[in-house]
Amino acid sequence: MCRYIIKRILMMIPVIIGVSFLVFFIMDLAPGDAIDFLAPEGATQEEMTELRKEMGLDAPVVVRYVRYMEGMLQGDMGVSYITQRDVFDTYILALPETVKLAFASVLLAVMLSIPLGVYAAIHRGSIQDNLCAGFSILGLSMPNFWLGLLLIIIFSLKLHWLPSVGDEQATSIILPAVTIATGLMATLTRTTRSTMLDILGQDYLRTARAKGLKEKRIISVHGVKNAMIPITTIIGTQLAGVLGGSVLTETVFSWPGVGRLIVDSLNMRDTPLVTGSIIMTTVLLSIVLLAVDLLYAVIDPRIRVQYKGS
Repeated sequence: MCRYIIKRILMMIPVIIGVSFLVFFIMDLAPGDAIDFLAPEGATQEEMTELRKEMGLDAPVVVRYVRYMEGMLQGDMGVSYITQRDVFDTYILALPETVKLAFASVLLAVMLSIPLGVYAAIHRGSIQDNLCAGFSILGLSMPNFWLGLLLIIIFSLKLHWLPSVGDEQATSIILPAVTIATGLMATLTRTTRSTMLDILGQDYLRTARAKGLKEKRIISVHGVKNAMIPITTIIGTQLAGVLGGSVLTETVFSWPGVGRLIVDSLNMRDTPLVTGSIIMTTVLLSIVLLAVDLLYAVIDPRIRVQYKGS
């Protein structure tokens, strides 16, 4: 298993190189640069050119990329053009907010969608099953930004129950977490239902019934446990996606997380902060997906044997 972990870690290197170069290239294609935001009002073209030269922005994109990666190899992710703060420190300040929102939304989705998917599978073809399917389609079809604005209008502007922006109160996380969890629940409910439908027809469940085991124990112990591999895959993928920054949700609710940080940096053409944030996010997502792969071995002994064999 150690060899497998080392192999996955080494695979991050070409991914980081490719992602960072792609970000640099796209940022260079975008019109304007950070000088447009840093130059004082009324600055002449000569002054802007001199400022651009001082910051090294006059060099070709390949040269700037090589310089940045040389700093990365020395543990330096650069300094923000706009705030003049260290990129790593800026990212670390925003990361806890995204982590908190990610775990809250995924936990809410898991607590509701897995029982709902199991219930729909047990009552296949019934009205309850159709209602669950309709809920899933509705959740998948609603854009996050639209749902977020709708929740703000209802619970913040009309009812005055919950705050609409920021993270200054304990209840501030409710609306953005529900907004993200709605889409996650739809996908996870459909996956749980389809997986359980396949498992409910397996021979070992019929054998358990023939032995006289209670139906609740058969479903919870033998059914749901064997359905956890695909369910875990979806949960891990969703968690990784939310940790990457829920850009629309964080923007709508002014949530001070990684997604909003990257959007603000893009708008200001802050290349070091954008590149460093995306590199850190790439590493974080790779670690989460690696943890999900290792979790398979905990759930399924057959996969644990394969890891040991490799």
